[in-house]
Amino acid sequence: MPNIATTYYPQSGFLVVLGAGESGVGAAVLAKDKGFDVFVSDKGPIAEHYKATLLAEGIAFEELQHSEERILQAELVVKSPGIPEKAPLVKALKASNVPVISEIEFAAQYTDAKLYCITGSNGKSTTTMLTYYMLQKAGVNVGLAGNIGKSFALQVAREDYDIYVLEISSFMLDDMYQFRADVAVILNITPDHLDRYDYRLENYVASKFRMVRNQTEADYFIYCLDDEETAKALPLYETKALHLPFTQREVLERGAYLDEHKNIVINIPNKEIFAMNIEELSLQGKHNVYNNMASGLVAKAMELRNQTMKESMSSYVNIEHRLEHVACIGGVNYINDSKATNVNSVWYALESFSPDIILIMGGVDKGNDYEMLRDLVKAKVKAIVCIGKDTVRIHESFEDDTDVIVNSSSMQEAVEMASHLSKKGDTVLLSPACASFDWFKNYEERGDKFKEAVMAL
Repeated sequence: MPNIATTYYPQSGFLVVLGAGESGVGAAVLAKDKGFDVFVSDKGPIAEHYKATLLAEGIAFEELQHSEERILQAELVVKSPGIPEKAPLVKALKASNVPVISEIEFAAQYTDAKLYCITGSNGKSTTTMLTYYMLQKAGVNVGLAGNIGKSFALQVAREDYDIYVLEISSFMLDDMYQFRADVAVILNITPDHLDRYDYRLENYVASKFRMVRNQTEADYFIYCLDDEETAKALPLYETKALHLPFTQREVLERGAYLDEHKNIVINIPNKEIFAMNIEELSLQGKHNVYNNMASGLVAKAMELRNQTMKESMSSYVNIEHRLEHVACIGGVNYINDSKATNVNSVWYALESFSPDIILIMGGVDKGNDYEMLRDLVKAKVKAIVCIGKDTVRIHESFEDDTDVIVNSSSMQEAVEMASHLSKKGDTVLLSPACASFDWFKNYEERGDKFKEAVMAL
């Protein structure tokens, strides 16, 4: 049965899609296929390839404006996750009692595939991709969507999968009401995007826990018992789903844990017990033990064979530029975390590695508050090498917390400095906490230049 009762929202009539990116264009195609009169509106310019799709499908659209009078006549609106609830047009729609929902909510009505949904402040892309990889290796007919890959709605319209692995952001969850996850995974909750949540962490937590609403006794809820905000919220958001926690701090009768021999042990009632030593994992680091536990719980709930799980967890290659292991040179590990463009991501990276770390950071400062990093820097970082134009605040923030802070004039120089400052057993970590567009086109180019410099050592 579909994951939403198909009678809940209008099944015909005038449907407006706000935002013509991947999710919006996919939703427009599905809506057209289901017989809606569809209109796509984007306040900015529409990318040429999306415009070509809309023209080929015969879907009406506008760009560089929102025709409010026309939009307010909609019977149903599918909104891009990038448009905030506070936008005047969204407020006007809600005041007129027009349902405003996400692409995920809309598309879930039209598929009876199982939905395995993963959210979290950090690690969700890695966990989503690892879960997808594992299911593929097991021969499952599986799609990948959400915050990653092709639009979920477009795949529901034009593909036929038995299972979808969905990376779900809090912005998507904000516009999901009747949606039901067969498996809901909350990896962790750290302060992020608080400007969208009235600067109240509890509002952001509530958004993440929308993952478990509507779950039934037949579903699974997978979460990290070691995450403070998740643990605090558990009593506030009850679900009928079977709870499967994971932890690195204690032994569990049900869920996933790390035993005294550093084996990940996964134990779900009525399923074969799974055990694998963390040294065999292709993704190393404390954070990746958590990611493997979460993916392993999903796989074991689906009754994948232990051998398939082990092969997947030992051969998976991480997404580029996110805690990507580049090389081990002279006993020093070099890690490319160029995708870490905010302080939260850097906190997550530092948490993941043992002392001693030589941290390469800097770029275009977005008003960063470095205070949350101070304890970790003090405990784990023996030197900071600054890159980019905004280095003053890094010096001011950490001058009392680490022995060495130096500036570099290029990525190559930064890597050479880090190499000289390191010794066997250390980690050189590029985790900038800043945007990249002072020295580089984007974070990908920044990460590529780091990798080139490491390989040139």
